[in-house]
Amino acid sequence: MRDLIVTLAVFGTLPFILRYPWIGILAWSWLSYMNPHRMAWGFSTSMPFAFMVALATFVGILFSREKKEIVWSRETWLMLVFTGWMFLTTAFSWYPGLAWPQWDKVWRIMLMTYVTLMLIRDRDRVHWLVVVIAFSLAFYGVKGGIFVLTGGSGNNVRGPGGSFIEDRNSIGLALLMTVPLLWYIRLQLKVAWQRLGLLAMSVLTLIAVIGTHSRGALVGLGAMGVFFLLKARNRLGVLIGIIPVVLVVFYVMPPEWFERMHTIQTYDEDGSAQGRIYAWGNAVYIANSSLLGGGFRAVTGFGGTDSHSNWFGTLGEQGWPGLVMFVLLHIFTWRSATQIIRMVKPHKELTWARDLAAMIQVSLIGYMSAGSFLGLQYFDLFYHLIVIIVVVHELVRRAVGEIAEPRVQARGSSASGLERPLSSAGPTPPDKSHLPQPRVAGGRFASSRSHR
Repeated sequence: MRDLIVTLAVFGTLPFILRYPWIGILAWSWLSYMNPHRMAWGFSTSMPFAFMVALATFVGILFSREKKEIVWSRETWLMLVFTGWMFLTTAFSWYPGLAWPQWDKVWRIMLMTYVTLMLIRDRDRVHWLVVVIAFSLAFYGVKGGIFVLTGGSGNNVRGPGGSFIEDRNSIGLALLMTVPLLWYIRLQLKVAWQRLGLLAMSVLTLIAVIGTHSRGALVGLGAMGVFFLLKARNRLGVLIGIIPVVLVVFYVMPPEWFERMHTIQTYDEDGSAQGRIYAWGNAVYIANSSLLGGGFRAVTGFGGTDSHSNWFGTLGEQGWPGLVMFVLLHIFTWRSATQIIRMVKPHKELTWARDLAAMIQVSLIGYMSAGSFLGLQYFDLFYHLIVIIVVVHELVRRAVGEIAEPRVQARGSSASGLERPLSSAGPTPPDKSHLPQPRVAGGRFASSRSHR
C-alpha cells in the first residue's frame, strides 16, 4: 500500500512539473529529505523517483517561456569553483573505488542546487521551498519526538535508511537545522491554531534531537539555543518551547543517556571520542601530504573510520584549498544574511525576509557547531540554505530599490527648474528690473543717467 501511495504521489506531480518546472524543485526536495520511498517495502524502494522528477524538471525548463537566469553572487561563483575542485580531487583521489561513487552523489546535489537557483525566483516560491524542506525533515522530528515520549527514550532516533541522514548523528544534525526553519514558518502564520501546531512540531523535533543520543547534536543544540534567543523575534515563544524539552531531559531520558552525555567532559577516557581525534589527525596528515587532499572518503580509506567532522572531513578529502572554500561559503552566506537583516530594518513589509535570514543564521550555527563532530559536509540542506540566502538577498535588494525610487523621483520633481537643491537655495532675491541697469562705457561701469 505504501509503495502505491508514493508512486501515485510522484507520478501525479509529473504533469504539473512539466507545466511549472519550479514544482519539480519542491518534489525533488521532498524526495531528497523525507525519502518516502525508503519507508515502503516493495517495488517503490528501487524506483528512480528522483531521476524521474529531475528529468521532468529539465524538460519543463526546456519548453517553459519563463525567464531563466541564475543569480551570480560571490556564494554561487564560489560553489561553482568548489564543485570543480571536488571533481579535480576525485580525479586524483587516493581511493578511486570510494571516491567516484561519492562524487556521483555530490555532483547531482550541486546540479540541482543551481537549478533551484534558476527556478526559485520570488517570495512565494522561496517560502514553499522552505516549507517543503522543513516539513519533510520534521516528519522524522515529530515521529521521533512521539517515539521518545511513548517509551522509546532508551533507544536511538534514526533517519531513513540508505540516506545521508540515516545514522543517529546525522539525523540529529538535520533535525537541529530544521527547528529554525519551522520557527520562520510559524512567524508567518496568522491563525492561532496553526501557530500552536508549528510550536508543537518544533518542540517534538527538539525532543527527537535529544532522543538521538548524539553528543555532537547536544553540543549543537546548546550553541544554537543561545543564538536562537538572540535572533528570534518572539523570545517568549522560544522560552515556552524550551520548557518541555528540559522536562523531557530530566524526567524521560534514561540514566544511560546522562552517562553518554557526561563523556563529553571526559573525552580522553572515551573510545569514540579518541577515535574522532585519531581520524582528525589522519585528515591533517592527508592534507599536508597532497595539495588536492585524498579525494572523497579518503579519511575512511586511510584510517578505517569516518572523519566525524565537517571541517576535518573537508580538509582530508579536498585539501587545504578545499577547506578554505568551504569556510568561505559559511562566511559569505552569513554576511549576506546580515546584509538582508540590515536592508529590511526600515521596511516592515519585508519583515519576512528578516525572519528567514535570521533563522537561517541560527540553522547555520547548529550546522557549524554540531558539524564539528559530525561529517555532513555535502549535506543538501547546507547548499539549499546558501541558495535561499542568495535569492532572498536579490529579492530584497530589488524591493528596497523599488521602494526608494518613488521617493527619489518625488525629490527630483520638487527640485525641477532649480539649479541647486531646494534645501541649499537661499532666499529669493528682490526684483530689480524696474531700476536703471548699469552699462559699460570706456571700460568702466556707468549709470544710464551719466551721459545724457
